[in-house]
Amino acid sequence: MADESRRIPEITIIGAGLAGSEAAYQLLRRGIAVRLLEMRPATLTPAHTGGGFAELVCSNSLRSDQLENAVGLLKEEMRRLDSLILAAADATRVPAGSALAVDRHAFSAWVERRLRAFPALTVERREVDELPSGPLLIAAGPLASPALSARIASLTGTTQLYFHDAIAPIVDAASIDMDIAFFASRYGRGDAGDYLNCPFNAEQYQTFYQALVTAELYPLHDFETEKHFSGCMPLETMARFGEDAIRFGPLKPVGLPLPNGGEAYAVVQLRRENAAGSMYNLVGFQTRLRRGEQERVFRMIPGLQKAEFLRYGAMHRNTYLHAPRLLDGALRLKTEPRIRFAGQITGVEGYVESAASGLMAGIFAASELRGKPLPVFPRETALGSLLAFTQTEKADYQPMNVNFGLMPATGQRFRSKKEKYAALAARALAAIDRFRGETE
Repeated sequence: MADESRRIPEITIIGAGLAGSEAAYQLLRRGIAVRLLEMRPATLTPAHTGGGFAELVCSNSLRSDQLENAVGLLKEEMRRLDSLILAAADATRVPAGSALAVDRHAFSAWVERRLRAFPALTVERREVDELPSGPLLIAAGPLASPALSARIASLTGTTQLYFHDAIAPIVDAASIDMDIAFFASRYGRGDAGDYLNCPFNAEQYQTFYQALVTAELYPLHDFETEKHFSGCMPLETMARFGEDAIRFGPLKPVGLPLPNGGEAYAVVQLRRENAAGSMYNLVGFQTRLRRGEQERVFRMIPGLQKAEFLRYGAMHRNTYLHAPRLLDGALRLKTEPRIRFAGQITGVEGYVESAASGLMAGIFAASELRGKPLPVFPRETALGSLLAFTQTEKADYQPMNVNFGLMPATGQRFRSKKEKYAALAARALAAIDRFRGETE
């Protein structure tokens, strides 16, 4: 008979996305066996295209890598806590100026290869329609299957909230007219070859704008109401706020002088999608336009008249929980503490924030399963502040990106925001280093 005292603890994780993969790694590296359940590729979501771990479905960018930016600080904190997702991103990054962008296929393969190297990992490819017994971490993301969503709704005893998210199209680099498009990074940050730029004159922009706001959209389902998270608002929705809304938003021409020294009226930026530079995505072009309309309207962009679309923009429904009411400070379900949640389903928004939630959930679960006290993420860190956000009771709780506004003030006066953010970052990194020393 096996010695029960020597059996290693085990936990089941539902979902091999960013949060689930990160949580699995944090548990495995601490000696916890993980059973990872993933329904893809047999059952796909409205946004995923394959079965790879940590598949990126919207942009290939993890946003700014600068410490004076809150998401840059969050990434550095995660690096210092041995984040799988950040290690994968650093290993598969592609040029993107001051942003951290990755080759999405290489990134996913890197994550899966690293996780499968652990003998204590078991992977089951199947859709979950009943919740497993025992310790459980649900990291199914905001696109959980209808069956799992129904189980979660029944479990929480509340109607789930939702918003709509949109993804941008990708074009073949060879189909871009390089006599019109030019390489440059805004304000000269990063390498000149990080971004391709397609400039409009005023007349071209007016034609494009009118086509955009009158184009045909994919309809919503009868039971859906259009409700967007502002960070992923479809381009055509933003454009309806006024003719200059996108010209002062994703199409702003500032910091991008034309090769002849002149100024464009508006500029569409394209960011490299893979390391080879064979694909580019249209920055800020999340959309609900029908495919035929995307071809018609987006080919009005100078330089993209003959663009070949490798992926069309799309829109999907994202669901999330009212975390302050449902989850405790260790991301456990208050009514059934054996179950934890992680990722965007908790109401954090963004790739990095989702992975950060998985990192914290994994560390919490590992401590609990090893019989150790639950760690306390310092409130002055980006990680601790993001966790605190999920505990802040608000009647209109909605998804949130990490930002310095979530972090407690230092009590000092600063001459500039840059100086203030630098001080917040320095304080946070000192705290995360102390935390690492106390918890490893």
